[in-house]
Amino acid sequence: MTHRSYMTEFAGLEVIDFPSASRPAGERLAAAKADPGAFAWRLRLEAWDGEERFGDHLARFIGEVGTRSVIALIIGDCWNAGTGKDTPDGVRDLLVAHAASFPALRALFFGEVVVRETRLVSWIPQTDVSALLAIFPRLAEFAVRGADTMTLKTGGERTTFRLAWNVPRHAGLRRLTVQTHRLDPEVVRGVLGSALPNLERLELFLGDGAAPEDLAPLLAGAFPALSHLGLRNARDTDALIAALSGAPVTAGLATLDLSLGTLTDKGAQMILDSPVFHGLGRLDLHHHYMSEEMTGRLHHRLTAAGVHLDVGGRRQVEAWDDEDDDEEWEPEELHPAVTE
Repeated sequence: MTHRSYMTEFAGLEVIDFPSASRPAGERLAAAKADPGAFAWRLRLEAWDGEERFGDHLARFIGEVGTRSVIALIIGDCWNAGTGKDTPDGVRDLLVAHAASFPALRALFFGEVVVRETRLVSWIPQTDVSALLAIFPRLAEFAVRGADTMTLKTGGERTTFRLAWNVPRHAGLRRLTVQTHRLDPEVVRGVLGSALPNLERLELFLGDGAAPEDLAPLLAGAFPALSHLGLRNARDTDALIAALSGAPVTAGLATLDLSLGTLTDKGAQMILDSPVFHGLGRLDLHHHYMSEEMTGRLHHRLTAAGVHLDVGGRRQVEAWDDEDDDEEWEPEELHPAVTE
């Protein structure tokens, strides 16, 4: 689940697009309408369909599809705050206002905007998503993608959109994903301060925002049902490994995802030296800065221990070896996969 392409499956269901007003409906849509609960429905507005606003789009969806049976809903590129049309706040509020039309909803992705629509995640304005969790207490899966904070000129005024989370408790939530180029420590503290007794899968894209010290409640075992943890797209993956190596949470995990980050040989050696990582069922480290030699060592040791290991996407740090050049050289900075 990244911003490079549209999802073809969500919550275990095949994704179907509900077309905007100017797009023709095909046979596949007719089949999906006959069994709405068998598909994950995506709502998104094409950039050139300027005549339809999200409120109209949502109303058509509710009117044409048996939304009372819809289990999974994806809100894609449905706002363009810079043009003064719909905003993420407005889209959120319309979903809240029409929540009664979705009594069976169990999975919601708010902000599935991909690179062909908005090149960078940091250009996707977001909002306080707390009201969505409150109005849909039976959600089992929630995902959100967008910038931590973004200021745009809308209607002649500058407006700041900010991702926020203030959910005291949600007993139904089992899977939570937050994708951003920089995860604000305040949002992390909000998530980790929530009572989520049944949370099994948590994925946070950290960027250069939250640091290991902001994750203290998580590392201490704040979510007792957690079996999968993703601390992805981190600016300092080595520091995360140091924190995880002795943390209570790690021993209870079946799978750990530290991909899209900046893992180096230093962090890899900590993995080799820490038995807790050798007991995982799966460890995802793809997009890393390990040397070829260390990548091989890690793969050999962990696969021998029964860990399903992904060490693809090795990045190379440029080395400078021209001794005749007097110019002072500084090593290349390591970058996670999703940045500004």
